[in-house]
Amino acid sequence: QVQLVESGGGLVQPGGSLRLSCAASGFTFSIYGMYWYRQSPGKEREFVAFVSKDSSSSNYGNSVKGRFTISRKNVLNTVYLQMNNPKPEDTAVYFCHVLYRGMPQWGQGTQVTVSE
Repeated sequence: QVQLVESGGGLVQPGGSLRLSCAASGFTFSIYGMYWYRQSPGKEREFVAFVSKDSSSSNYGNSVKGRFTISRKNVLNTVYLQMNNPKPEDTAVYFCHVLYRGMPQWGQGTQVTVSE
């Protein structure tokens, strides 16, 4: 079955950097676009970034444009989210997502806390 396992979360200072990873298995990773979403307490899940199956295109939520970068390595079945210059409002649980055969699939999430 599809498995998405996020890692790399933790505590980071404002203006620092952090890289999240999502290891995928159970499907042919190289033919699916991949997403990052996030959710903070009391808020709806929010789109963060998307990368196409061959990395030819990507797009970002307005709140992270210019600071976060999504990338992937198909040989490793892994998608990444490089978070530069994070802000306290980026504090959230970050989820990896794929729409597999029309069915949304989610990882368990990794907590990111941006604080002094």
